Amino acid sequence: MSLQEPNFPPDQGSYVLALAAAAPFRLRPGALGERLLDAGVYLYVGSAFGPGGLRGRLSRHWSGAERLRWHVDYLRRQTHPLAAWYQSQAQPMEHVWARVLGAGRGLAPAWPGFGASDCGCFTHLFYASELPSLGAFKARLLRAGCDTGGLAALGTAK
Repeated sequence: MSLQEPNFPPDQGSYVLALAAAAPFRLRPGALGERLLDAGVYLYVGSAFGPGGLRGRLSRHWSGAERLRWHVDYLRRQTHPLAAWYQSQAQPMEHVWARVLGAGRGLAPAWPGFGASDCGCFTHLFYASELPSLGAFKARLLRAGCDTGGLAALGTAK
């Protein structure tokens, strides 16, 4: 069961989308092949610099897109949204954020190349047994020298 879609801001920026899987599932996102993924929380890192900004991109992911365009669209069909962490920015931070999450304790890269076919990142998808806190994410970003001003969360399940 998913939460009501939050009112995301129209600004451009970067985000982490937290998605939950209640049971293990098989996923085949385009050319990446097929994998069995565990139940738990998946953190997908992205950016929204096209038309609609964060509101357009996160609303698409939150509600589940009819047309499968990105790797996360396939994942979204098997999961439900828990939260979105986002920051309005002039420059995309998704690659930095992916490196920060990849170096974090309690998180594991979930699938090499996922969401990263257009960049040099190892992955943009991470696995955790439970949803990390926004505070823990902010602390990781600060340790990496990132600005966390304006970093916000919407839709966090209680």
